[in-house]
Amino acid sequence: GGWLLLQNCHLGLEFLSELMDTITTRESVSEDFRTWITTEAHSEFPITLLQSSIKFTNDPPQGVKAGLKRTYSAITQDLLEVSKMAQWKPLLYAVAFLHTTVQERRKFGPLGWNIPYEFNQADFTASVQFIQNHLNDMDVKQGVNWSCVRYMLGEVQYGGRVTDDLDKALLNTYARVWFGDHMFSEKFCFYKDYVIPKGKTVEDYLQYIEQLPVIDTPEVFGLHPNADITYQTNLANETLSTIVSIQPKDSSAGGGETREAVVQRLADEMLEKLPPDYDPHEVKAQLQKMGAIQPINIFLRQEIDRMQHVISRVRTTLTELKLAIDGTIIMSEELQDALDSMYDARIPKLWFRISWESATLGFWFTELLERNQQFSSWLQDGRPNQFWMTGFFNPQGFLTAMRQETTRMNVAKGWALDSVVLRNEVTKMMKEDVVGPPPADIGGVYIYGLYLEGAGWDRRNSKLVESPPKVLFTSLPVVHVYA
Repeated sequence: GGWLLLQNCHLGLEFLSELMDTITTRESVSEDFRTWITTEAHSEFPITLLQSSIKFTNDPPQGVKAGLKRTYSAITQDLLEVSKMAQWKPLLYAVAFLHTTVQERRKFGPLGWNIPYEFNQADFTASVQFIQNHLNDMDVKQGVNWSCVRYMLGEVQYGGRVTDDLDKALLNTYARVWFGDHMFSEKFCFYKDYVIPKGKTVEDYLQYIEQLPVIDTPEVFGLHPNADITYQTNLANETLSTIVSIQPKDSSAGGGETREAVVQRLADEMLEKLPPDYDPHEVKAQLQKMGAIQPINIFLRQEIDRMQHVISRVRTTLTELKLAIDGTIIMSEELQDALDSMYDARIPKLWFRISWESATLGFWFTELLERNQQFSSWLQDGRPNQFWMTGFFNPQGFLTAMRQETTRMNVAKGWALDSVVLRNEVTKMMKEDVVGPPPADIGGVYIYGLYLEGAGWDRRNSKLVESPPKVLFTSLPVVHVYA
């Protein structure tokens, strides 16, 4: 009749099938017996065990109001009165607000944090304990040592998890802007209408939290309003994608075209448009003409090899899929995934693993043709005047090759690769205006295909400006990158 708790079961999936057998084949089980299992979401978790369980998920609350409400619901009156210092209650609320903010920024993806960190209740508890100890040991005449408080919150309690330099800078900025003597003034607010309430009981604080907006503007967290568009778009796409993936996969029983017929037609169209394979001998001969050991041509060779891998994989999958639909060969799991994905206009997993991200299958295939066009024309007609940098598999490798090339050109001046750094200048030209390569004395390359997210570009004065409302991406003019 006892309870059994098994933790982190995603680390021992083989045992779970055994567990299922043990529980289901027992002849007599006490009415009071329960098995609790904790696990991360895992695609290979035994489905029968999942279906026969009652499931609980513990997600962080959505929004400042819900986050503060959960935090203050767990705070006791004793904790609220643990210190007689006037700074205690405002500081406790400010730490709770910081805790909610760092968790809430996660939902904005890379706009919120470069790396999504698992901030949790322990971070909050440790921070509160530190503030309490600091106030107890404080000299009343000297007041709070703010540099110590900011360091402990930004670098240790919350910052201890943070590994990215820009994320660390963000946390330290919150600590600097929100924690200081100014936080006790009447004018202080985290953001318009988000202030530190004055209260004597937990109930007072909960009443104030209750009247906060249910939906917050991203500006509360120091983000641009457009961040919300990105978040809502991603959320809608994820929801729709889930709905599509769990739809019935049966063939059409009515008079309409069957799933198989639709995919077969699509496969025929794609095979017709798919570029021919690269001839290794021809590639080698062309590269010899251009200078096979030049860094930029070695880079081209590597890109063509990867492109050929994608083209071969796509051709093989489409050909086998047509045979499987006709019943000539058995439909494997990978081909079934390709069939379902193509019908839903998504990129099959087989292709996605070796290629690039794209919103739909149509965009992905168009990009395949455009990327291939850049490589084949470069190979046939020689080095282009400008490069579509976002069409490369390894853009970083391209920039490294350009650095090596510039270093070799200046070897007589005593240049060494280690001391050569990249410089870039946004030109006033769009890609249609480029008629020749960059000036020979500076060297480098012209690149295009870069976008700004959440910012605009003033072409006349060559500087960043605020993004127009509801415009998420701004295309940059051609950029001159040199070393």
